[in-house]
This record gives sequence, structure tokens and C-alpha cells, in this order.
Amino acid sequence: MSPISDHPLRYRLANELHARPFPSIDAPATAAYLAIKREKDAASRDRAQDLVHLCKLLDRYGVAHPQPGATHYFGQIGRHWLKWESHTEFVTYTAFSSHLSERPFDSADFEVFPEAWLSQAPGGRITSALLRIDQLGEADAMNDEMGDWFVHESLAVSRVLDGVALIAGDFCIDPAGHLRFAVFVKKGTGPRRIGRIVQRLCEIETYKAMSMLGFARAGALGPEMSRYDSTLSGLMDDMTLLESPAEATLDDLLGVSAELEKLAADMSFRFGATEAYEAIVHERIKVLREERFMGRQTFAEFMTRRYDPAMRTVASTRSRLAAMANRAMRAGDLLRTRVEVERSAQNQQLLESMNRRADLQLNLQQTVEGLSVVAISYYAVNLVSYALYPFAKALLGMEKGMLSALVTLPVVALVWLAVRRIRNRFH
Repeated sequence: MSPISDHPLRYRLANELHARPFPSIDAPATAAYLAIKREKDAASRDRAQDLVHLCKLLDRYGVAHPQPGATHYFGQIGRHWLKWESHTEFVTYTAFSSHLSERPFDSADFEVFPEAWLSQAPGGRITSALLRIDQLGEADAMNDEMGDWFVHESLAVSRVLDGVALIAGDFCIDPAGHLRFAVFVKKGTGPRRIGRIVQRLCEIETYKAMSMLGFARAGALGPEMSRYDSTLSGLMDDMTLLESPAEATLDDLLGVSAELEKLAADMSFRFGATEAYEAIVHERIKVLREERFMGRQTFAEFMTRRYDPAMRTVASTRSRLAAMANRAMRAGDLLRTRVEVERSAQNQQLLESMNRRADLQLNLQQTVEGLSVVAISYYAVNLVSYALYPFAKALLGMEKGMLSALVTLPVVALVWLAVRRIRNRFH
């Protein structure tokens, strides 16, 4: 008995769930994070170029390349550990080192990514961040440090994972072009757990930045949608007031409807991606199980105040665009029905006119037929009279006038019957 065969994708799909493990980080440590995205058509990009760019970085450190077609990589480069991942629209680089710079969030920590290599990136930086991982200390001391490192108005701080760590960040870009996050962990916290916290912070920032692309598109779309809305309202007023021919209004309305459908199709991916990224941001924050620290706002509260309104704007724009497209479609259906009714009425009038003309032609034909009977009968009577007159004169002594009178009725009857028979044959 032969063993059961495996599905061709069984091992690949099972291994995919374990392909991107969390990094292991011991405190103290520093992490430099970078996310790169193409400006246009990022989802359909040539991912081989992303892998080529990674290999160029590895070549600078003399490290072996990953397998062709790889979507993730983890290995040591110099005194750093590098984690690389390829996502649907972007790629991420995270470099970890087991030391803390003397100056907190020193831009030199980002030099693990050489400037010459960065300039060759197949895309632009969607976000970058420096993370400082240290031991948990006194609350007042950490509060003072965070006051020095971050913008007070935007600072979000919370204890996470049942108080095992304290995270902080202001989501502001510093003069060096990076965001800053601080992670303070209890002594004895496992490196895997620290790695999960760091990765969650990087994911929150990345997906926040990616979802804000939808907000930018929604803002740029506002004036164009207002123009379409005004045009659509004007066309619907024309429908109601009957100020323009229905067919001309229908052509304009179908043009607007087609443009709205195209716009909705162009925006569908970005708006759909924004919705997915927003869900990931909130899910990543939720799994951190935040607790308030010294009365400061949590990450969830920061998102509620600063981030959620932007996402509601995107959702509102998406709904408005869909509503406008549906309104244009419904108006087009109504106007198309009106045009069909008007055309049916015109066709009915045309048929009635054709019927009247047919009746007139029939009457005229009958009149002509009556006149033709008279004319044919006249000539027929004369012919019969000329033909019979010699015999009538010789045999009966009948005058021509009397003979014409006698043959008139029979000849007329015969002519009428002949004309009627001919007409019936053609009808």
C-alpha cells in the first residue's frame, strides 16, 4: 500500500507561518528601522530589485546572500543583526546592536545603512525610526528622560504586557529624519519577548504611515469629487426641470457616471489597503495590553485623537465616492427609462401617422378605382356598340343610341367585376 501523497503546497504553506520569527534582543540595545516603498504601483513592483538592493548591503559586510526569490532574511552584518522582510507594498530593514549610544537616539546609529547604499534604494523611505531599549528604572527618572527626548504634546507612554515593559514615542520626525521610540524592560525579561515588543512598535509605525497614504489620496480627491458632485447635481436638476433634451442630458450623465466608476476603480486598492492597515495598527496596539503610566496618554489614546479622525476621513471619502457613483447610476437608469418612454411615444405617433396615411391612400385608391371603372366602361360601351351596331341595324333595325343604352349596364357590371377581381388578387 503506497503512502498518501501530499498536496504540492503543504510544506510551503505550513513553513510560511514560521518563516518570520520575532528577533531576540537583550537589553540594553539599539535598533535602527527602515521601510522603503515605491511611489507608484508598489504592489506590482519587480521584487527582484528589492532583493538585489539587500544583496548590495550584504556585500558591503561580506555576508552570504539569501536564496533567490526570498521574501525574508535574518543574519549578522558586522556588529549588527539584520532582519529584512518583503511585504505587499514595501520592504523593511531592522538592524539591532547590543549597545546604547552615549547620546540618546544618535543619528550615527543609523549609519549601519550607508548613505551611498540608501541612495540606490528602489523606492523612497516611507518611514524610519531609532529605538532605544534599556532596563526599567525609577518612574520619575524615566519620566524626566522621556520629557527630554520627546515632544511633550504628542508623547504617548504606557506599560505593556502586564507591566513587563514601558514603551514611549511621540510619532514626530526628529532633525535627522527618524522617529524615536523608547523601550524600558524589567530585568530578566526574555529576549524573545523584548523582540516582540520592538517589532510591534515598528509595525505600528509602518502600518500607520502606510494607511496615512490613503488619507493623502482622500484629501487630494476632495476638490475633484466636489466638481463631480456639482456636475451631477446640475444634471439631476435638468432631469427634474426638463430644461434640456433628455437624450443630451443622458449622454452627459453617462459620461459623469463612467468617470466616477473609473475613479472608484483607481482608488479601490488604496482605500482597501488603508482599511486593512488601520485594522493592523489597532490590533498591534491591542495585543500590547496597555496600562497608563503617570497620567500620560497611551498609544491607543494617541491613535484615537490623532489617527482615527484621518481614517474616518478616508472611510467617509470612500463612502461618498461610492454613493456618488450609485447616484449617477440610478439617475442614468431613470433618465434612460424616460428616453425610452419618449421614444415609445414618438414611435406610437409615427405609427398613427402611418395608419392615417394608409387610410388616405386606401380612400384615394378606391376613388381612383371607381373613376377607372367609369373610364373603362365608357370606352368598353363604345367598343361594344361599334361592334354590335351593324348586326342590330340589319336584324332589328335598332338605332345606335338604343343599342348603347342596352349594352351600358352589362358592360359596366362586367368592368366592375373585372376590376374588383384584380384588386382582390393583389390584396
